[in-house]
Amino acid sequence: MENHQLAQRVRAFRKLKGYTQQELAKVLGVSVAVLGSLERGTRKADAKLLIHISNTLGVSYEELTDSESNGNV
Repeated sequence: MENHQLAQRVRAFRKLKGYTQQELAKVLGVSVAVLGSLERGTRKADAKLLIHISNTLGVSYEELTDSESNGNV
């Protein structure tokens, strides 16, 4: 998945679940700068962090990364 699309999905799920960047970053154990750059698409997230994000937000890894559709609309 392209960084920009992933960034939009992470941001959308974070907001949907009611987290601020600061709150989510604290729960994840990363800095706000790391989460912010991930949400802007300027940082590539590793699978371990994405799994932690999906678990924290209560969504599946596949749903977060949109890996089920593989780009299908």
